[in-house]
Amino acid sequence: MRNYENLVIVKPTLTAEEIQASLKTIEETITSNGGEIIATSPMGMRKLAYPIDKNERGFYHVIYSSIAPSAITEIERRFRINEDLLRFVTIKYDTNREIAAFNGMVEKAKKSSRSTS
Repeated sequence: MRNYENLVIVKPTLTAEEIQASLKTIEETITSNGGEIIATSPMGMRKLAYPIDKNERGFYHVIYSSIAPSAITEIERRFRINEDLLRFVTIKYDTNREIAAFNGMVEKAKKSSRSTS
């Protein structure tokens, strides 16, 4: 199992409930492929650097997880066919330094989710 960060950008045309349902589906894609979600960090609606499919904004959401490297291909394939997603990026944390940074971001995400809930 390796540590990964997935940044997903969901279409802004969805309602708040639809965005939450889409994020749940995205997280289930990770868990159904043997991944374990460690923390999430909803960043909210933000302006995109450039329009994507005529959308100026998108709902940003970061998922920190531990996944077997072999499952990443299938997870990204499912992300590509998910019509609610404008963009996604997967970042792998491998070296000790990267893992230390990953753990710091996870702690920060856990603290912010505790203070908002």
